[in-house]
Amino acid sequence: MEEAKEEEVSSSAVGLSLCDSVPLLWRMEDIKKFRSMGLVGSLVGALPRAPRQNGRMGRPLLLLPEEERLLSEKQAAAALPVANQRAEGVEELRQKVEQYEAHLQQSYEEQSALALEDRKAAMLRAMTSSNTHTQSSEDAWKHRLETLDQNFSFPQSAMAVQLSTARAGLTYYPQDRAFLQADWPTRQRDGPRCDARYRVFRDLKGRGFYLTSAGKFGGDFLVYPGDPLRFHAHFIAVCLDLEESMCLLDVLAVARLGSNVKKTVLLCSSVKDGTVVYTSLQWSGMA
Repeated sequence: MEEAKEEEVSSSAVGLSLCDSVPLLWRMEDIKKFRSMGLVGSLVGALPRAPRQNGRMGRPLLLLPEEERLLSEKQAAAALPVANQRAEGVEELRQKVEQYEAHLQQSYEEQSALALEDRKAAMLRAMTSSNTHTQSSEDAWKHRLETLDQNFSFPQSAMAVQLSTARAGLTYYPQDRAFLQADWPTRQRDGPRCDARYRVFRDLKGRGFYLTSAGKFGGDFLVYPGDPLRFHAHFIAVCLDLEESMCLLDVLAVARLGSNVKKTVLLCSSVKDGTVVYTSLQWSGMA
């Protein structure tokens, strides 16, 4: 019974791929699960058919630290094991690398033979289309054909290579997905600042809001009443410690910024019992 429950949790977990401790989602099914939980993230990849632009982004999906921590608390995240990789897994990876290198060498030899045949065919066409058919010219062409096998070289930089279009980090096979365990800890962050941000994030998420990063607005989170694809943000959340003092000029600056972008600024603080208190700021003009 317990094994069936663990298998159900693992199958419904979101597969996290860590790149230098940065949490990314690559598979579309994982992104759909992530969005169905009311979490947003941000697309940071280039589209295959439009790589030289940043107006429309594609996979992978970058997670906020608070989103990653919330998934970990709900046991809804499955991170690939990095530190505890099995020895047979490393050996299997080494064998795959050797197979790939052998495949490249075989492909190079085949393409080199085809390029040599193309060169010979081009020389034969030049011989037959030449207007001057003297004995000396024919002997020169035959000599070039005979020495072509020895002197011909096909550079590896000219070799055609197949580019993979599938992400290899997370496999599609169930037996390999079994390694994804939902109780593996993801990145751990300590410090009162991180804890305060996470409490605010969890409280607002529990109230039904959608949150994204608000770095370009001078805050911690942008707070949406619904899916960001359908709604504009209503609030800019600034996370502060309850005992932390804030300069009056900073208060005026963030309130003025919120007024310019037509959003209400929320000063968010967590108290000792875990609840979060909010103070809203709206710019009404200079006295």
